[in-house]
Amino acid sequence: MQFKTLADVDVRGKRVVVREDLNVPMKAGRIADDTRLVAALETLRYLRDRGAKTIVVSHLGRPDGKVVPALSLRPVAEELHRRLGSTVAFAPDCVGPAAAEAVAALENGDVLVLENLRFHAEEEDNDPQFAQQLAALGDLYVNDAFGTAHRAHASTEGIARDLPAVAGFLMQKELEALGRLTNDPRHPFVCAIGGAKVKDKVGVFVALLERVDGFVVGGGMANTFLAARGVDVGSSLRDSDLEPAKHIIALADEKGVPIHLPTDAVVSTAFDADENATVVPIDAVDGRMILDIGPETAQAYALVLRGAQTIVFNGPMGVYEKAAYQSGTRTIGEAIAEATKAGADSVVGGGDAAAAAHALGFADAMTHVSTGGGATLEFLEGKTLPGVAALERAALGAGA
Repeated sequence: MQFKTLADVDVRGKRVVVREDLNVPMKAGRIADDTRLVAALETLRYLRDRGAKTIVVSHLGRPDGKVVPALSLRPVAEELHRRLGSTVAFAPDCVGPAAAEAVAALENGDVLVLENLRFHAEEEDNDPQFAQQLAALGDLYVNDAFGTAHRAHASTEGIARDLPAVAGFLMQKELEALGRLTNDPRHPFVCAIGGAKVKDKVGVFVALLERVDGFVVGGGMANTFLAARGVDVGSSLRDSDLEPAKHIIALADEKGVPIHLPTDAVVSTAFDADENATVVPIDAVDGRMILDIGPETAQAYALVLRGAQTIVFNGPMGVYEKAAYQSGTRTIGEAIAEATKAGADSVVGGGDAAAAAHALGFADAMTHVSTGGGATLEFLEGKTLPGVAALERAALGAGA
C-alpha cells in the first residue's frame, strides 16, 4: 500500500477536513463507550498543535438521511472539548451556509465538529455534488476513520477526488498493523476466532488459511464446526446450514492447518439460567446450551497461543458479557498478553473482539486493537477498501 500521511504535509494555516469515526454508542444522550473518540485524539491534537484549521466530520448511527436529534454529534463535540482541553466549536450542519460560516470563523489551531453526515442521504449515496460541498470547506482531506474505510461514501471516497488526501495517524496504524498480518507475518501464526456465525466469516477463514498455522475456535462458531463434525451441540447457537463449515474443514485438512475445537464446555439449560452453568465434556451437552469453552479447552488453546509469534484475536470464546461465561475469553486473552510480552505481534480484530478485550482488561497488553469491525474483516479477507483505495489513488495523483 502506498499512501501519504500527515507527516508528509504542512498543515499550518490550512483548512483540514478530517474524517473520523466518532460513531460512539450513546445512552440517554451521553457517550457510553469513548474508545473511538479516544483513538481519534492523536490526529486531532497534532493538527491543533501545528496550527491547522481542523474540521471534523463523522457519522453517528443510522438516521437514514433524516435529521434525528438523538443522533446529533453535539455531545461528541462537547466530549472532544473536554478531552482536548481546548475549545471545540460545533456547526448544526455539515454542508451549506451554517457549515461555511463556522469554517470561515476558524483561526489557526481551532477545531470544529460538523453535524452528522448521515443526516443527508447523499453521504451514503456517495453523491458527487455532496462530496464537492464537503471538499469546498477545506484545502486538505485527512481520512482517519478506518472503521468506515470499507464504505464508498462521500466522506470516505468521494471527497478524495476533489481534495489532496492523506491518512491520519489512526488510519496509518491500522493499515500497518493489519498489513503485517497479511503481508509478512512471523510464524507460528495463530488465529483465535469466535463470534456467532461461521457464515459471516467464511471469507476470513479462507483468506487466513493461506497464512496461518492454526485456528483456535470458540463461541457459536465453534458449535457450528462441532455440529459439522457430527457432535450433538444440543440447543446451542449454531448455523442451520453446516455446508460452509464443512467446506472450511475440508480446505483446512487439505492445507494441513489445524482447527482446534472445544473438548469441554460451560453449558446451561437456558441463556439466562446462569445458576445452572456447569462444565461438561463436549460429548455430554445433553440438549443444553453451550455458552463458553470449558477450562480444559481454554488451557489447551492458551498453550497454542503462548507458542505463537503472530496472533489475531477475532472474536470471544463465549458470552463474555456474563460472569459465568467469560472465563474462556479471559484465559486466552491472558495467554495472548503473555505471548505479546515475550515478543509476539498481537492484533485484536475490532468489533466484538475489541469490546471483549476492553471489558476483560487485556486490550492494553496487545500490540494493536483495531477500531474497525466490518473494515477489519474485509481487510483480512483481502478485499479492496474504498477509503484506502482513495488514499492510494491520491498518492499516485496530484500531491498534497
